[in-house]
Amino acid sequence: MTERRSLWGHRDFTVFWAGDTVAQFGSQITLLAIPLTAAVTLQVDARAMGVLNALSYLPFLVLTLFAGVWADRSRRRPVMLVSTVCRAIVLAGVPLLYAADLLTIGWLSFAALLAGVFTVLFEVSYQAYLPSLVDREDLLEGNSKLQVSASVAQVAGPALAGWLAGWLSPQDAVLISAIAFAVSATGLGLVRRREEPPERARDRRPVRREIAEGLRFTFGNRVLRACVLEAATYNMFWLVLETVFLLYATRERGMSAGTVGLVLGGGAVGSLVGSLLAKRISERLGVGPTVSLAMVVGCAAPVLVPLAGGPRPLLLALLVLSFFVGGVGTMVANIQVVSLRQTITPNALLGRMNASYRFVSWGVVPVGALLGGWLGGGIGLRPTLFVAAAGLFASALWIVFSPIRAMRELPPAADGPADGVADGVEDGTADEADRAGKADRVDRLGEQDEQNAETVG
Repeated sequence: MTERRSLWGHRDFTVFWAGDTVAQFGSQITLLAIPLTAAVTLQVDARAMGVLNALSYLPFLVLTLFAGVWADRSRRRPVMLVSTVCRAIVLAGVPLLYAADLLTIGWLSFAALLAGVFTVLFEVSYQAYLPSLVDREDLLEGNSKLQVSASVAQVAGPALAGWLAGWLSPQDAVLISAIAFAVSATGLGLVRRREEPPERARDRRPVRREIAEGLRFTFGNRVLRACVLEAATYNMFWLVLETVFLLYATRERGMSAGTVGLVLGGGAVGSLVGSLLAKRISERLGVGPTVSLAMVVGCAAPVLVPLAGGPRPLLLALLVLSFFVGGVGTMVANIQVVSLRQTITPNALLGRMNASYRFVSWGVVPVGALLGGWLGGGIGLRPTLFVAAAGLFASALWIVFSPIRAMRELPPAADGPADGVADGVEDGTADEADRAGKADRVDRLGEQDEQNAETVG
């Protein structure tokens, strides 16, 4: 028997990982550079900012469920490659339009919408591609390396975006992100390993039926229902806060783009710290108390944003503290929730549960963006931040008043439909779970890279 080598010696994984790392930074730069372009370069109002953010996330509501089915029925790498190239082209158009004096909030919103479409197509394929690239025994190492890249990008990305926007301009920062996606596409193109086409299921059922089963299972389970409603409430009010915060920070508090990036970077640092503390806290307090306490702390922290004031150093310190504490709390809770979701869901339903979960929890994001813009333009930026803080704190109540609070440890893993939680799922799901269980076990490893992709849950 030959000794298994580390993935450091795996040529195809190495180039894929390098390209993905660059793309992670590109994504983080884009998240801040596009709204900064609207706020600083185009000087838009709160309502226009709300529409921009809503269009950025609209594809997650419209396409996620169907994109997941498409990704399972086709080769994933071509989808990822085309999506990455298209994101680079779309984003490169923003500084070009500005140079030609043609950039408007309409064109910027259209670019954000297209970038969101290609992001959805990439993400659903990306999460399922790794098993085609490395051997099954290397999946844990591969996911770990990819997660490290994502965590580093989340810590450094906002600060880098703010620095680029301040040193150059917000639209030039968008160009940098386009270049990053072009580099990522090059890494994907250099992968040599041939991806086998997916097997065509002999008894493939209609897409609508499979989607409906996932939705019924997710909302028929009291634990999953509490988690997804908390995540949806949190995400909606987080977009209310995010929509007006850039305008509030740059116009009412006189902060530069670089300073805004540093403040938002506090949340990423908090998330990294939370990921390091999550296991230790859970072992001491138990799963349920850890989720409840961390959720309350993380959801209460944003109230410091509208309350922060005083001399400039104190203002900045309070803002950084707010995002940092929020990042720690939500990450500690998020890790427990993801593990809980994985444990109570049968293998054969994990994919559809994840799609249903993301569809609901991210589908409300455009609503939050529009609500933030409407409130910001109607009652003012600072009052809107108080509304957002109240909504974020209220989201924790879904968990506090759920069965999760009483759990001391994770329940036994579900091999078939979880007892008492699959109400409404059609007969035959148990047999399906048994047939698909072995093939779908890799989904538990693949879902690890989602922990930082979702806000909570």
